[in-house]
Amino acid sequence: MDKLFRFFSPPSVLLAAVLLLTLGQRTLAQTDTTQKVVNWEFGSRPGTDGKPALVLHAHILDGWKLYSTTMPDSLPNSRVGLDSSAKASITGIEEQGKLQSAKDSLFSNALTRFFTGDAQWIVNLQPRSRTAPKTAGRERSDGWTPGSDLKGTVTYMAIKKDSVVGPLEVAFRYAVGADGSLVAKSTDLKETTAAAGSLKLSTIDLAHPVNDCGGTGAEDTRSKGLLGIFILGFLGGLVGLIMPCTFPMIPLTVSFFTKRAATRSKGIVNAFLYGFFIFLIYVLISVPFYFLKANNANILNTISTNVWLNVGFATVFLVFALSFFGLFEITLPSSISNSVDAKSGIGSIGGIFFMALTLATVSFSCTGPILGTLLVGALNQNGGAVQLTVAMAGFGVALGLPFALFALFPNWLRSLPRSGSWMNTVKVVFGFVELALALKYLSNADLVSHWGLLKRETFFGLWILISIGAALYLFGIIKFHHDPPPAKLSLGRKIIAVLFLAFGLYLIPGLTNTRYANISLVSGFPPPLSYSLYGGAASGKGVEANVINDFDKALQLAKAQHKPILVDFTGWACVNCRKMEENVWPKPGVETLINNDYVLVSLYVDDRKLLPDDQQFIFTTGDGSKKAIRTIGDKFATLQSENFSNASQPFYVLISPDQKLLTRPVGYTPDPQTYAQWLRCGLEAFKTEAAKTAGR
Repeated sequence: MDKLFRFFSPPSVLLAAVLLLTLGQRTLAQTDTTQKVVNWEFGSRPGTDGKPALVLHAHILDGWKLYSTTMPDSLPNSRVGLDSSAKASITGIEEQGKLQSAKDSLFSNALTRFFTGDAQWIVNLQPRSRTAPKTAGRERSDGWTPGSDLKGTVTYMAIKKDSVVGPLEVAFRYAVGADGSLVAKSTDLKETTAAAGSLKLSTIDLAHPVNDCGGTGAEDTRSKGLLGIFILGFLGGLVGLIMPCTFPMIPLTVSFFTKRAATRSKGIVNAFLYGFFIFLIYVLISVPFYFLKANNANILNTISTNVWLNVGFATVFLVFALSFFGLFEITLPSSISNSVDAKSGIGSIGGIFFMALTLATVSFSCTGPILGTLLVGALNQNGGAVQLTVAMAGFGVALGLPFALFALFPNWLRSLPRSGSWMNTVKVVFGFVELALALKYLSNADLVSHWGLLKRETFFGLWILISIGAALYLFGIIKFHHDPPPAKLSLGRKIIAVLFLAFGLYLIPGLTNTRYANISLVSGFPPPLSYSLYGGAASGKGVEANVINDFDKALQLAKAQHKPILVDFTGWACVNCRKMEENVWPKPGVETLINNDYVLVSLYVDDRKLLPDDQQFIFTTGDGSKKAIRTIGDKFATLQSENFSNASQPFYVLISPDQKLLTRPVGYTPDPQTYAQWLRCGLEAFKTEAAKTAGR
């Protein structure tokens, strides 16, 4: 694929958040797409090889620096890419303008290259050779097809003093002329009344459905969801606590406070402050996410389902796993650790804070992967930055509370197990878990982009291998050079090994084309049942949608069949959506109702497939802001948020063929009886409306 994207890995985001919020260094500006720090003009000219070349002219505002396309992926950069549908490839980019080089302390004094003033990038192209016969003689001998389009994007980053903007994408589009030349075309989207009317449904009255049943129970669901996220964060903190980088510091730190303080009560107060500051530091990590654009209800969903971010997360977790396996160690630069450590001490509250920050930085090689997992996991939840704060709070409590408690009850220190090889065992086992997580995020990208790389059975096969690998390691059969097995396997190690082995065996039916392929314990993590190597003949699919990603077609079908519509706002990367589809919809009472009495339409809010050019437009949201509708996901995420004031998935709506709301919408409903009762209520509402219509 020619299109290139720029993204930061979770550890980079984590490190930047900690440093910027606690050390008072440079502040990254919030990306603002309305601030055009670089204005682009697109043209073309013959390249050095005589073939057409794109001319991308950048007008850079005073004081701003535009990063070069020659910068590596590990540093801020700019990129030029073509859409996957483009019948050409980029053979090289010639940069013209005032190219400068300088070291930037914001990026560990790395050498950066950038432009100021104006810059021109000459993009040389090569038409792709055809494997199929020429179509109606349209294709020229040089490979270009007159009348066709060439689309792509410039993804750029720019910096000015303490502010960084980007990565921002600017689309370009060229038409191929009869003589093989390329002519730049406008990519501006227009706002049309007809298109806007297709998303804002005037017939929907959210406050007055036909039957007053259902309801999302938003507050209750939200509170339960936050509690679950807090518990997951807390468990992650406990894992981080027993890592080799953290666990040995508990008795040392507690003894330091209790022995060095003038009185025991003062030592206890200092230890509690130390624990509180650990908690505070991790909570602060979530603060930058509150500055995301508030007018986009789907911003975190858009981020968490971005194809290349998920690929990036998968890569990061793979790196974490290799680090836990002992191939290398991930550490913060020693200059950072030394700088923080130099400011620590117990002479003041500030000194205690920096001692807590020292723990966070020194233990980063062990806690970073766990923290990155929590950040990405919370990001995939619906609820905004609050989810991140709750996850980080759980992590901080688990990591900071023991220091305070052991200071209060110092005799408890004697009951702590001694440091030893068991901590490294925990670290390696967590490496296997990181491998499984890497597959999950790679699967998200695969589903959203429809690559077909990780079908359901392939996913299960790899998870089975990972589970067996973890079991063999715990049994001492697989060995790492840095981790000699203990002379005698402990009972706890054997039990955990058996659990991993049992889990792998439990997943085996997922490889089959039988009704047992629906593995309920892990519903939502593997790809859906329909995403199968067995294709349309796969068994145990459960309920299938009548229509996918075509709301208008569902309306037509409902009118023809005289049935109400069950609108399923879902997502390819939505865990709870898969749980509903695999554990609730197939239940006898629910399956019959959906299949016999409803037209089911599934609308994927995270589908990144571009809409046809004539269906892309600018939509004015309810708060007056402008939103570009370019992809299928853009369209249906906006349809949901604008009409039903909700941006979470799964989200279910019952409407009549004339688009009248029959009941209150519901969200994740794991109880089949409750869900079936809601469907029956909607059916009664539909019959009531049909009777009223017939009596007029």
